[in-house]
Amino acid sequence: MSNVGEHVQKATTVPHVIKEEVIAAGQWVKLEKTTYVDPSGSTRTWETAKRTTRQTNCDGVGIFALLKRTLHKDCVVMVKQFRPPMGCYTLEFPAGLIDENESAEAAALRELKEETGYQGEVVGVTPVTCLDPGLSNCTTTIIMVNINGDDPANIHPTQQLADGEFVDVLLLPLNEFQNKIDDLLKKENIVVDSKVYIYAMGMTQALAKPNELPVLKQ
Repeated sequence: MSNVGEHVQKATTVPHVIKEEVIAAGQWVKLEKTTYVDPSGSTRTWETAKRTTRQTNCDGVGIFALLKRTLHKDCVVMVKQFRPPMGCYTLEFPAGLIDENESAEAAALRELKEETGYQGEVVGVTPVTCLDPGLSNCTTTIIMVNINGDDPANIHPTQQLADGEFVDVLLLPLNEFQNKIDDLLKKENIVVDSKVYIYAMGMTQALAKPNELPVLKQ
């Protein structure tokens, strides 16, 4: 029996990028050839996708918005929309890019209002996180927002979508989050954002009995 890690190469060099060359560029995205030195000291190349719209060290925000109403269960505000790269509808947290000279918190409240019509209060902010580091340098900050559903401004929220945007708003009970998502996946041709499902699994685990793992439905 071989030892674990017997064939793993040892790191001898601090890995670093040497140069980045644009292969193709569009209005929103560009493809680059990244030349870098790996931990063994070898020079290699990587195909990297990047946004052309980055204003700071973070491209955009995702919004975990919790709608709180008297005599109702707390609900997570979700959006469903057709995503051309996937070729189908996706279930996501509200999200959007950060504008120039705009904070992540301001971007989150603006995007939440535009996509869902709801107005809320920021109650939490994550560090800048990566999305798909094997493909892209795209980053996001997740903003936690509480929505007072009893506020008259949130009784009949009105979306403020840009031309060409089509977004459906879904309210999923927090204490049944994973089950409700699983039900949607069974009924519709829809793909769920990984951030959403990981959060759903975490909520299931948090509400489960001690040492009881959540069950993944087939």
